[in-house]
Amino acid sequence: MAYYPGATPRLSCDFYSSGVLTDPTTITLKVLGPDGTTSTYTYALSQVTKDSTGKYHKDVPLATEGTWRWRWEGTGTVPATSEGEIEVTRSPFV
Repeated sequence: MAYYPGATPRLSCDFYSSGVLTDPTTITLKVLGPDGTTSTYTYALSQVTKDSTGKYHKDVPLATEGTWRWRWEGTGTVPATSEGEIEVTRSPFV
């Protein structure tokens, strides 16, 4: 899927313990922008949405072109991480 500046994709993460969806004690999402700036979002501050037990998401606006990287972190009952990246390219209509 192509992403262009201004897109707001949904970043989701499922946390499992012994194959069962489980809520971590703490949940953090870190998003690293192409300019090197990191934004941090937490469930504790209601910046991350819980969909159901062990399932979370955050809609993240991607303002500029470049590679955006993300990392979910769970601690406590489910110590886990998940990482990925999204490439944002110039729109062919600009």
